[in-house]
Amino acid sequence: MQVFKFGGASVKDADGVRNVARIVEDYKDQQLIIVVSAMGKTTNLLEEVTKAYYNQEPELYNLFEKAKKFHEQVLDELFEDKQHSIFDEVANLFVEIDWIIEEEPQDAYDYLYDQIVSIGELVSSRIIEAYLRKVDIHSLWIDARNYIHTDNTFREGQVNWEKTERSMRSSIPALLEKNILVTQGFIGSTSENFTTTLGREGSDYTAAIFAASLDAELVTIWKDVPGVLNADPKWFDSTELIPELSYLDAIELTYYGATVIHPKTIKPLQNKGIALAVRSFVDTKNNGTIIRATNNTLPVSSFIFKVNQVLISILPKDFSFIVEDNFSHIFDVFAKHRLKINMMHNSAVSFSVSVDYDEQNIVSLIKELKKQYDVEFTRDLELVTIRYHNPQTIERVLINKEVIMQLQDNYTCQMLIRSVGS
Repeated sequence: MQVFKFGGASVKDADGVRNVARIVEDYKDQQLIIVVSAMGKTTNLLEEVTKAYYNQEPELYNLFEKAKKFHEQVLDELFEDKQHSIFDEVANLFVEIDWIIEEEPQDAYDYLYDQIVSIGELVSSRIIEAYLRKVDIHSLWIDARNYIHTDNTFREGQVNWEKTERSMRSSIPALLEKNILVTQGFIGSTSENFTTTLGREGSDYTAAIFAASLDAELVTIWKDVPGVLNADPKWFDSTELIPELSYLDAIELTYYGATVIHPKTIKPLQNKGIALAVRSFVDTKNNGTIIRATNNTLPVSSFIFKVNQVLISILPKDFSFIVEDNFSHIFDVFAKHRLKINMMHNSAVSFSVSVDYDEQNIVSLIKELKKQYDVEFTRDLELVTIRYHNPQTIERVLINKEVIMQLQDNYTCQMLIRSVGS
């Protein structure tokens, strides 16, 4: 049994859905679970809908209408029969958002986010499964929320692995005997049947959850790149494909911010010895990258860029030392405000960190920290991480840049930088 994951870029329009069907055609006689993300930029759009609803902004209904129109256009291109049941199925899913936004917001933002944004995956998976059946691929739609059980941490649901594995093993193997299964990435549910999401870009993680719970042979993530590259093509004109990665190097790269794989994806697969392939949905003949147990190290230096960084420096108000009690409290505050530390450095009297800029969370974090510490922060920085660095690779990224903070060991170099003159 294999698990395929198709992200938003692979199903960004009707042609993308047709291409998924062409890929799946070659595997239609095998046991296969397909995990799909929301189509194109739907998640971003539904995030805007959520914010507009929560803040009661006038553009709410225009944003929501835009989301519906986009999917209606995809349906019109894929299904000649306008009486096909998929039209009503998609409309009914969007009605669930209608029900939410017709009342003034009463619930917490994170809860509302999960109830609204999750509709993107439900819609895309319905459309893709209906199209597979249309082209005579035996498929069945299943609701991931019936199988992936989480706690009540909305927007970052923590998986109850024992309950999840029990749910999957009780029914999915029998379903796979007759059908390819199509389900949603990114979503799960609480014990009260409220929808949760697993963290931004969490569809990769969903694929790993299904694979690990069902002892799959292989997980394949289909991307718009040839595989895992040593740098993001947005930043470097010249990049190299990495044909094989160890689990360890893959975990390191995702920890430091490589976006090709969700950070939580690797560990469940490593635990079960399941290989992960990253392949191109454009060039399907290319084998891409395989991630598995191997002692081979990265063949080339790898570069990871994170933009829109904030440097936060925390100092005791009385100029005393930063000690273990301070660290414990500071980390608790960051966890409370759900900000992941990307880089950290401490001296005797200060603790400095780099985090992604999230206006709402940053403001509340700094407000709380200032009750006990002096806090300084600097915006509009970039964080560059080089795995297996050398002097030439470091020089390469510092052209017209100023280093604000740098950490380095034998394998990894991290630099918080900004453009000269900014």
